[in-house]
Amino acid sequence: MFETLTGRLNEVFDKLKRRGKLSEADVKAAMREVRLALLEADVHYSVVKDFVARVSERAVGAEVSKALNPGQQIIKIVHDELISTLGEPAPLQFSGPKPRVILLVGLQGAGKTTVAGKLAKSLRGKGERVMLAAGDPYRPAAAQQLMALGKRIDVPVFWEEGLKPEKLAKKAHSQAEKGGYSILIVDTAGRSQMDETLMGEIRAVAKSTHPVEILLVVDSMIGQEALPIAQGFRDALDLTGLVLTKMDGDARGGAAISIRSVTGVPIKFLGTGEKLDALESYDPGRLSSRILGMGDMIGLIEKAEAAFDQKVAEEQTAKLMSGDFTLEDWMDQMKQVRKMGPLGQLMDMLPGQMGQAARNIPPEEMEAQLKRTEAILNSMTKQERRNPDILNASRRRRIAAGSGNQVQDVNRLIKQFRETRKLFKTLQKSGGRGLSRLFG
Repeated sequence: MFETLTGRLNEVFDKLKRRGKLSEADVKAAMREVRLALLEADVHYSVVKDFVARVSERAVGAEVSKALNPGQQIIKIVHDELISTLGEPAPLQFSGPKPRVILLVGLQGAGKTTVAGKLAKSLRGKGERVMLAAGDPYRPAAAQQLMALGKRIDVPVFWEEGLKPEKLAKKAHSQAEKGGYSILIVDTAGRSQMDETLMGEIRAVAKSTHPVEILLVVDSMIGQEALPIAQGFRDALDLTGLVLTKMDGDARGGAAISIRSVTGVPIKFLGTGEKLDALESYDPGRLSSRILGMGDMIGLIEKAEAAFDQKVAEEQTAKLMSGDFTLEDWMDQMKQVRKMGPLGQLMDMLPGQMGQAARNIPPEEMEAQLKRTEAILNSMTKQERRNPDILNASRRRRIAAGSGNQVQDVNRLIKQFRETRKLFKTLQKSGGRGLSRLFG
């Protein structure tokens, strides 16, 4: 997400930070590069123009000239103005009688059905009683796809063959009301904002169910084409928010930066992967930090909390800090990390030097290294993982052959493990004071 833009902006900021004082000419040169970076990232030209003007105005004032570190101050200004451009956080509104209806609309292929499943899973995890309604009678197997998702997350799906979307939604609402459900999420057929017949159909669905939220699901990969699509739906429906999908595949991110400013419709969620937990509540501050290469530690912590068993995590942390952990513990930690999502996304959320270093390693290379490590660990016996000191030359040859790797790979892994264990023993003896060196 935002790899291209983040890389370009970091180049600009690195030049600024190397200068003690900044002249007006330095600021103008930096702003030209920022403008080009945003345009290359497919950010709408009007948004770029306004953004650069606001940053430039603040950057040539006393706010920067009197700062102890002018380069850092400009980064802060860019961060603030980026948050302003991205808009305010817009949580779901749950007022009125239950069941509260969330209506999902958008073009075909935008990912509405998957978003319906992700949203249902998220809301169910927050204590809501959720029902899904399959309101797409046109796409083959659309209802079956939603029912399969509902089964995976243990959420009921209402569907009745032959019913028109308006009647199906109304009947689903009645069933949800009788069943005591607090949320009804209605999936709908893909439609163009130019198709008046289908837009009339979705207006009828909205009229019959009185949704508290009408969310437009947009594929972020289509770039600036997302803007007229959002404007068209906004003109036809009382949109309350946007869901941008496939953000994990969009290295530029122009749609995410532009769409709120151009359409006036708030972004509510970002789809960041194929898994059913890959749906993030929209937070402009956190998104701005990620765009600028500052990471997203809050998001990383949230992913860890969702993936890790708290008791196991506490036990593993205690072992780690005492330097008493084994290869078995290391393997368990890898399994937990796997649950958090693709490595590339996790590295993108790391702050500072850790994040910059991680972004220099291609995600495929990280994934290959992790698979290699898992294969080596899985080729060991439980006894070997619990007591690595017994790994003599013959055992290492067997492990290498069994995992499809070289003996050097096994040796490298064991050396890395021992160095890590030694490091944490040192940290434990120093009372944890060395931790700042790791994360500074």
